[in-house]
Amino acid sequence: MAKKFYVVWKGRQTGIFTEWPKAQAAVSGFAGAKYKAYPSRAEAMAALKMGHEQALGNAATPPQTSAPRHTPAKNKTPAAMPEQEVVIYCDGACDPNPGKAGSGVSVYQNGQASELWYGRYQPDGTNNTAELNALLEALKLARSHLIAGRSVAVRCDSVYAINCVSQWADGWKKRGWIRAGGPIQNLALIQTLHALWQELKSEVDLQHVKAHAGIEGNELADRMSVYAVAQQETGFVRYPAPFDLAEILAMRAG
Repeated sequence: MAKKFYVVWKGRQTGIFTEWPKAQAAVSGFAGAKYKAYPSRAEAMAALKMGHEQALGNAATPPQTSAPRHTPAKNKTPAAMPEQEVVIYCDGACDPNPGKAGSGVSVYQNGQASELWYGRYQPDGTNNTAELNALLEALKLARSHLIAGRSVAVRCDSVYAINCVSQWADGWKKRGWIRAGGPIQNLALIQTLHALWQELKSEVDLQHVKAHAGIEGNELADRMSVYAVAQQETGFVRYPAPFDLAEILAMRAG
């Protein structure tokens, strides 16, 4: 694996780090942390000198293999250049509800759409199971990028899924997975998701994003979730690249 150099502009410690665990310790849980990885020490030193606002705003996109043809669709807002190297959007679809359900994910690296994923088809699913499955697959992808030394954010448009994994599950677990007022719906799926979140929560920035608001990454994940239902794909597979984003965004929305 290629060596990376981690620049921390704002954190418990600042400077250039050559090991991710040390950089992580400097930024994890630090409000407003600013950091980014670079492939060479020279690039890292230059970025450190110019400051995070200019460096993140002018960050160059490295060449990609099998790069998608990126043609922004009208009235769609492309993803802004993030502080994290990788931003993963996830979404679920179910029509009717309950009914045929599927999940989708879009992955951005350095502000550019690089991967699309779809699957987890359920003939008798719900909106909630579709969203939980989408978040689970997004976190699995996040883990693989973290192992590769990249900083990761996950964006999910389901408040229910986010609350399940980041708030409610802790209390349910303490009470022996019992919820006041009745059984916990989708318990097995939530337990699996919560266990993975416990592993990753100190390293992954998980936030809610508004659905159907023209955010390109969210729209792509939405199209993939509908595509999963159409294909009845029970696994979770990568959409073939290269791909035309305008064509995908013109596909049926959920």
